[in-house]
Amino acid sequence: QVQLVEFGGGLGQPGGSLRLSCAATGFPLDYYEIGWFRPAPGKEREGVSCISRRGGSTNYADSVKGRFTISRDNAKNMVYLQMNTLKPEDTAVYYCAGDLRLVCDSAARQLGELWMYWGQGARVTVSS
Repeated sequence: QVQLVEFGGGLGQPGGSLRLSCAATGFPLDYYEIGWFRPAPGKEREGVSCISRRGGSTNYADSVKGRFTISRDNAKNMVYLQMNTLKPEDTAVYYCAGDLRLVCDSAARQLGELWMYWGQGARVTVSS
């Protein structure tokens, strides 16, 4: 059974850092593009970032570019989202998603409805 599980959220301070992890079970992660999503005002979700199967290509929303870094370790079946210079508006439940067919680019990152598998979410709260 294909499963994605997020962990590592919690409380962070403005200007601080948190790291989210996404663990995959039931399938080899290197078959899948992986994305991170969060709810956004006025729309169902915002595609925060995505990464290609081998990690050679990444894409970021303008709202997090330069602050967040997505990476993966396929040997460990893990994907990470390093979040630096946190802002209160980063407060959200973050979901990782995986897909066999998509290619990580700006279009795929913004079309969350196309992604096949989803985790249960990890809450991030940024507050002083």
